[in-house]
This record gives sequence, C-alpha cells and structure tokens, in this order.
Amino acid sequence: MTRIPSKSEILQWISENPTKTAKRDIAKAFGIKGAARIDLKRLLKELQEDGKLAKRRSSYRDAEELPPVSVLEITGPDTDGDLFARPLEWTGKGPEPVILMMLRASDPALGKGDRILGRLTVDATETHSHTARMIRRIGTNPQRILGVFRAGSEGGRVLPIDKGSDKQWTIAADATGGAKDGELVEAEQAGPKGRMGLPKARIVARLGDPSAPRAVSLIAIHQHGILDHFPDDVVAEADNAAPATLDGRKDLRDLPLITIDPWDARDHDDACYVERDGDGFVIWVAIADVAHYVTPGSDLDREARKRGNSTYFPDRVVPMLPDRLSGDLCSLHEGVERACLAVAMRIDADGTKISHAFHRGLMKSAASLSYEDVQAGMDGRPNDKIAPLMDDVIHPLYAAYDALTKARSKRAPLELDLPERQIVLGDDGKVTSVNFKERLDAHKLIEEFMVLANVAAAETLIGRKSPLLFRVHEEPSPDKLDALREIANASGLVLAKGQVLKTAHLNRLLAQAAETEQAELVNMATLRSMTQAYYNPENFGHFGLALRAYAHFTSPIRRYADLIVHRALITAHGWGDDGLSPWDVEHLADTGKLISDTERRSMTAERDTTDRYLAAFLADRVGAEMEGRISGIAKFGVFVKLDETGADAMIPIRTLGSEYFHHDPDTQTLMGADSGQIIGLGQRVGVRLAEVSPTTGGLIVELIRLEGRTMPRGPTRGRGKPARRKAGSARKKAAKTARKVKRTRK
Repeated sequence: MTRIPSKSEILQWISENPTKTAKRDIAKAFGIKGAARIDLKRLLKELQEDGKLAKRRSSYRDAEELPPVSVLEITGPDTDGDLFARPLEWTGKGPEPVILMMLRASDPALGKGDRILGRLTVDATETHSHTARMIRRIGTNPQRILGVFRAGSEGGRVLPIDKGSDKQWTIAADATGGAKDGELVEAEQAGPKGRMGLPKARIVARLGDPSAPRAVSLIAIHQHGILDHFPDDVVAEADNAAPATLDGRKDLRDLPLITIDPWDARDHDDACYVERDGDGFVIWVAIADVAHYVTPGSDLDREARKRGNSTYFPDRVVPMLPDRLSGDLCSLHEGVERACLAVAMRIDADGTKISHAFHRGLMKSAASLSYEDVQAGMDGRPNDKIAPLMDDVIHPLYAAYDALTKARSKRAPLELDLPERQIVLGDDGKVTSVNFKERLDAHKLIEEFMVLANVAAAETLIGRKSPLLFRVHEEPSPDKLDALREIANASGLVLAKGQVLKTAHLNRLLAQAAETEQAELVNMATLRSMTQAYYNPENFGHFGLALRAYAHFTSPIRRYADLIVHRALITAHGWGDDGLSPWDVEHLADTGKLISDTERRSMTAERDTTDRYLAAFLADRVGAEMEGRISGIAKFGVFVKLDETGADAMIPIRTLGSEYFHHDPDTQTLMGADSGQIIGLGQRVGVRLAEVSPTTGGLIVELIRLEGRTMPRGPTRGRGKPARRKAGSARKKAAKTARKVKRTRK
C-alpha cells in the first residue's frame, strides 16, 4: 500500500525543492501512484485552504515564501539611492516582502512602475527581505480597455464596448489625453485595482467616431471575444526565450533556403529550396520550430491554445504568439540562424512524390523575397536582389512547380476561381481603394509546396501510428448539392446526378461556367455548397484537395494545429522532450474542437470588419448607381454583389414595386404576382445606393435595372396580400425560363 506523506513532509519538500512543485513532481518524490494521487490532491487542497500553500497554475509553493523567479514591479529608489521592488505574486498573510535590486553595470536603467523578471535570493535585513538580480525587463503590460469616453466635471469615465461588461473606468482630469465626449478610446489601467470604487485608467489612444474606419477592427476584436492582450506571465516567458543552438540539430545553414511572402509580411514561417535530381527534384520546405519555444503546459502554450490562431485585419494582426516569438525568434529572417523542422521531398518529372524525410535543423535564410519580386524575375525583370538567385534558386523552384502541376491535374482538386479583395488603408485609417489581388504563379508555387509538405507530415505520422490533428474537409451534403444543381440548371449548366461526387465533377461545372457571365455566381454557389473544414484526431480525408490524408504543418506561428503536428513529429522521431505530452494526447479531440471554433470566430470577425470597411468606403456615394449581380434570394429581399468592390448589398422586398412577390425557396426565385416577373440568382442588375451603415456594415440598394431592362417603380400598396398566382406557378415559370437559356459547355 502506498504511503501518503504528512502535511509537514510535503511542506518541507516544497521548501527544499522550490523548482519542483508541480503535483506530479510531489507525487514522484514520494512514490505516489494510481488511486493514491486522490489522497495527495486532497492534502494539497487542505494545505491551500489553510493558507500554508499557494497554487500557481499547476504547481504549489509555500504561501509565505516567494518563488525563486518572480515578476517584480520597481517601487523606486530610497533616500540613499538604493532601488527597491515589490513582488506581484505575493499571496501570503504577512507583510509584503521588500526586495533590493542588485543591478549589474550592463542592466538597463529602471524607474518606478517598470516590471522585470527577477531571480530572488533570501537576504533578510532591516531594510529588505530579498535581493534580486534582473533576468529581463518585461515592461508594464497594463490591462487595456476599449470603450466610449463620457466627459465629466473632473475628467470622465470610459464605458467598455464589451457586451458582457457593465464595469466603468474612471479617468482623471490629467489622463483624458484630450478625448472628447462620445469618442471611442483605448485606455489602460492606471495604478492597482482598489477594493472599493471604480478602477482607474488613462486614455492612450483616441479613435474618434466609434463608426469611423480606424475603429472597425478594434470593435470586431471585442465583439467576437478575440484575445488581443497577452497576460504578464506569457509576455515574461516569451521575453525570457533565447535563440536555439545547433545542439542536436541537422546543420542546414549552407542550404540556400529562401522565404517568399507578401511584401508587407512581418513574420516568415516557411522557406523553400529545390535541388535537381536527375529528371526529378528534391524539394526542401523548412518551417519555424515553434515547438522549441512553446512547450507543453507552459504559459505560452496555454495562451496559444486558447487563441487557436492569429487573426488578420486590414490594419492589424492579432497574433497567436507574442511578438518576441512571432516577429523574432520564430521568424525565418534573412541571414539569421533559426531553428526549424524541415522536410526533403523527392518527386519525379511528373510531380509524383517518391519519398520524403523530416529533419530538426538549424537554417539561415539566404533571402527574404516578395511574391511580386519573384514573379517579376521569372517574367524577365529581376531586381538587384533577385538577379543573382535566378539560375540556382528561382528557376529550379518553378521547374519543380511545373512538375507538381502535372500531378495536381491528375488529382483534380477543386479549382475555384474567386478573386480575393484587398482593402487599402491610408495613414488616417480610411479606405483609399478596394482592389482584387492578382494570383501569380509565385503564389501557386508556394501553395503547392506547402500542400506537399502537409501531406508528407500526415503520411509520416500515420505510418508511425502517432496521434495528430488532421485537417478534415468532408464532401457536400445532398441538400447542398441539390441547391447547387438548381443554380446550375438556372444558369443553363449541368451538374450530373446519380453518381459518387468527386471534385472532378464540380470542376467540369466550373469549366462550363468559365468565361461566361455566370462564372462568379457558379464559383460562389460551389463554395457555399462545401462543408466547413475542421480539425479532428480522426482522418476523414480532405474532399476539396482530393487527398486521403492531410494535416497542417506549415504555419505553427499562426495556427495551433500546426504546433500539435510539430510536436507529434518531434515525438515520433525522438528529437527531444518537447514533443506531444500525455495531456496533449488525452485532450486531442477537445483541442481540435476548440481551435476549429476559434478559426470560425476569426473568419467571422474578419468578414464583419471587411463589410464595415466597405460600407465606410461607400458612405459618401449614397445616391450613386452601381452594377452588380444577384447572389442570393430570401423571403425578405434580394442580395446583390457589387462589381466594383465585391461588397454585398440588399434590396428589401418592400422596395421592388407595387405588386406582391412570391418567394420560391426551391428555385431560389421571386415572382411578381401580377406581372409574372422572375427575379433569380445570377441576373445582372443596376442598383442605386440608398443607405449605408458603417457601424453594422450594411448596404441598402434600390433596384433600377434587371437584365438591362428598367424596372417600374411605384408605391408599395397591396404589400402583404397573398399572391394572385398559385404557389406552384413560380416553379413552373422558373423551370421554363431555365430550359430556354442557351446551354454552354466546354
């Protein structure tokens, strides 16, 4: 029978071993296993309730003692010039310890309010209880608040915009930053929170009108609960990280790996290089080794899992990891040694992968390039930086890409053609233009390399019977396929029935629509018919990519799923003790569900922000006429996608004229009860911008022309009366119209 230690023995152990105070450490020290852990947990809880222990995350320490490494706040010098600090983690019942700072000549100057990570030594004297050596300065990192400023006689208050928060913050007269009543402001906590009265804050940024463009992304961040403030312990852990060394790694520093990213990228998490191998190629893909810095169960790990992913807005990024990692140690900057996980993939001349091998290495990027510069080089316009790399680096990349396109055409992944909008902001935060991003071969090249690396990761972990998170994309449901088939028929196109659906079938539909006026509609309808991809420890394949197994490996800086895959590879290859932990494996399904949800949350926030920016961009064009295409039909109105900006607008059904319009959800049409006029998906329309709401992102338009024909306008009398035609007549009329449309096939 396992012997359970006494409370005094536990306290003595913690006192003698201040760096090994997790429950598992205590259990290991006393040989406690199995069911006996329940008794240990009870004893630790009793000691905590008695005030003898303080719990910090998953570890315990004497409540009347400080941990050997603590976050400290500088309180200032005394009359003799000695600098003192206070511990921010003190939970004892006695007087708060006073800490004397022992600064080295190389330490930076510290002032009152600065926060540092310090190493403590017990040294009781009349003036202090501990001395501390500075490990790293971590800044003040105060709590931030976004809200509306309400001016008062002695300063004012900030009312947070968070839906669930009714707490107000008081602003002193000298801390308003010149803010005016009703302005959206960003404030930070000023001083410690008191037990009584409102907490104090000071305004650090005036964002102006809450509906103004530069406030849009901040509102979305808070409305959707996206975490944009890192806790002190997370910042401290990131600040304390040191660059990885070559120890235990493959030396890849002489391999001319390059990064290719958008011109304004702040982080670079993937690099590539291609070697010719007879008629085939060896493709190297190196990815930042985030797992080296973000270890299981750490403060950084818990925060990254909670966030799930980075979120991208036109004016800012909310990162998954603090900037010390995402913008520095985990970013593959040019000419700097960086830890990486790399895969060498051998392909033949037709792009078929023959073999692959993973390595944990140390690399040095030969160049950080943009998509545009690389493409210009291939188009015969290399700049001074690209020119020396063309023969040995750039040309082999494109040769390997050409081979991969052959394999891609055989695999036949879904080939959607949906231009991506790019919102360009001026220095004042206002939208200056809305462009559609050009899809270059340089973009497609990197995408193909990343897909191949992700497949290699999944295959390796499956082969080694390792737990992992798959990227799962299941085929469309029968109902969604029926809806897509209706749209295809209404557009004069064909999506065959009665067969097992493959991406090749959808690609044939998209090819029929290509170069026709229905192309964008069919692409959008096909996208909407797809199920949403998600993360799962079970493999159900990836329908859209036409792959049996797929896992995200290439972006661990911005996706937690990739970090899990990195840890799985580390464990599977025996590269260190920072691989998958037992907790990771036990909670794999929960993690998959969590990060699938955070991904959807980010997508919604990003879409809402785009809608608001577009609405703000169009706010001064009320009354202007615009062209577009009907993209949706509902009982309450018609949705239109505007050509110029790609923005979505709505025509309320009450504005369509004097007759009643019957809604048929099966054919996705509206039919006039008197005229028999059919309004359906894909029709070209001319509209007039009637209302704009930048706060919600809503656009209301009036229908002027339908398929080039001017629409009658008149009072909405008779609205609400039943349709004079039978319900089934709309369906018959729509079907007849569809049969008359000239079918176009390729």
